[in-house]
Amino acid sequence: MAAAAGDGTVKPLQSAMKLANGAIELDTGDRPREAYTEYLRSIHYISQVLLEEVETTKEAGEAMPPDTSRMLKLAQQCLERAQSTAAKLGKIRLKPAMPAASPNPQPASRHRRVYSDEGGKLSPFLPPEIFQKLQGAESQSFKKELTPLEEASLQNQKLKAAYEARMARLDPSQAMQKTSLTLSLQRQMMENLVIAKAREETLQRKMEERRLRLQEAANRRFCSQVALTPEEREQRALYAAILEYEQDHDWPKHWKAKLKRSPGDLSLVTSLLSHLLSLPDHPIAQLLRRLQCAVYSTLYPAVSRAATPAPGCCPPTPNPGSRRLRPSQSLHCMLSPCEPSTAPRPQDSPPTPPLHPGPAGPASPVGDIASGLPDKDSSFEDLEQFLGTSERQGRGRGHGGQPEPQLQQLKSAVEDIHNAIDRLLSLTLLAFEGLNTAASKDRCLACIEEPFFSPLWPLLLALYRSVHRAREAALSRSMELYRNAPPTAIGIPTKLLPKDLEAKGTYPYCAAAQELGLLVLESCPQKKLECIVRTLRVICVCAEDYCPTSEATPQAGPQPIAAAAIGADDLLPILSFVVLRSGLPQLVSECAALEEFIHEGYLIGEEGYCLTSLQSALSYVELLPRGGLAKQ
Repeated sequence: MAAAAGDGTVKPLQSAMKLANGAIELDTGDRPREAYTEYLRSIHYISQVLLEEVETTKEAGEAMPPDTSRMLKLAQQCLERAQSTAAKLGKIRLKPAMPAASPNPQPASRHRRVYSDEGGKLSPFLPPEIFQKLQGAESQSFKKELTPLEEASLQNQKLKAAYEARMARLDPSQAMQKTSLTLSLQRQMMENLVIAKAREETLQRKMEERRLRLQEAANRRFCSQVALTPEEREQRALYAAILEYEQDHDWPKHWKAKLKRSPGDLSLVTSLLSHLLSLPDHPIAQLLRRLQCAVYSTLYPAVSRAATPAPGCCPPTPNPGSRRLRPSQSLHCMLSPCEPSTAPRPQDSPPTPPLHPGPAGPASPVGDIASGLPDKDSSFEDLEQFLGTSERQGRGRGHGGQPEPQLQQLKSAVEDIHNAIDRLLSLTLLAFEGLNTAASKDRCLACIEEPFFSPLWPLLLALYRSVHRAREAALSRSMELYRNAPPTAIGIPTKLLPKDLEAKGTYPYCAAAQELGLLVLESCPQKKLECIVRTLRVICVCAEDYCPTSEATPQAGPQPIAAAAIGADDLLPILSFVVLRSGLPQLVSECAALEEFIHEGYLIGEEGYCLTSLQSALSYVELLPRGGLAKQ
């Protein structure tokens, strides 16, 4: 991304997102036929890019590029939107021939749909019972070893089939042979059942002896002489199940030997956790699915109740030009405020206003908006003051004016998630003692979070968005009002802007805004945080490209990588401009969730600095003055 920002090239993923955004603008602008064509063009472009990448990697023997998974997600989303648009086109053609009213209306679907995404298009959250069935489908399809009685039953079925075939070939006069075959079949079937029953009794006795032996080992590990809490008793039972699993499988012993030979190799930790969680019959993988279903069952009722707009609250109507993908991951958004239109695509955008005042002429709306903005010095030199004002206003709103029960439900769900991840981590460390180091624990946590959050993040984000609805609405209004404001009006000094902005036909720091837009495609907190870090790094690369003579003012003392090229006083207005251009009010809820679920170790490093910077920029944009509205 850094290279792309520096040399002016555009990555294929960014081009694909531009095509998808154009299709969405047409779709929300009630132009379904053109939108359908653009969706198909986006899918065709992604397919061509991925085919070229496959041929390149096959010839060079390299791994797949990191953007491949994002391109596939984007193609899937475009395909879903194309299907819904095609259905809309079918309804439009059939509408004149449909009767005015139906005397017997069709019964509604028994599955409850949580949120009407865009103008009545339903974006479903599966009911908990369906979610649980889907989560357990993989483990149910796992091939289990047959018991002795089941094996005997299969053998008897084969014997019976052979007996019937031989009986069919005998003549009616061969009665003695038929009787002999019948008695022989009965004897063989009875012997098979007796032998199988004896084998099963012996096997059950040995399994019970082994279970008691492993239970004693688990009791010694958990100090059974002390009264245990219900959670500790459950953990002890799970540990005994892990010991029993290891008696039947050899791969845990091999991995433990590898960890003992290379205790500091974190790649081994990643490979081990990936292999462990891919086995549906392992107790840790089974616990992960049970905890996911429990958290989902907690989130679903809260989101279902929050989906009904409160009295006096406008329903989420589609906004022409708004940037809204139909996601399968974190873009499952609900109760969204009226989101602003994103910046037009570079080829369709009007000329950007000049960065320096020109000759006197007719007043423009953008100029009026810019005149209502505070200058850079008054905006960012006293950052603590406006952040304190934002905090006081947030307390006055009571988290967007939401009722206390909904906020309590969010706190309860967050606590359940933390407890679930802690249980998974502690059980993993019990099963593999070689992972009990600080670096290995952090890597284990990252490997557990990704599969745990993937199916839960859409519902979790929906609840966060309902709680932070008022803040998102304020941010959305600012984005709508200042989306075409010149960069200098936001406080960016002219030395950190390109000299030939109009010649390039795009807005400054476009690559950073596109990188920030990729955040909503992820469903893991760690990957979302990495996207924020990349955004700030792209800002620094762009700033160095625009100001190659080191005119920027870095801060004294050690600074994170993201702020090494420019100081915080310059970084915040640039990041605020990028936020405005991103057109994503849900960044408020995304950052609130990240702050809750990111590991403490990341919050004191570069990642924490980048997250705090983004939150500061969001707070600043949220509090931009509204005077420009009246002037416009």
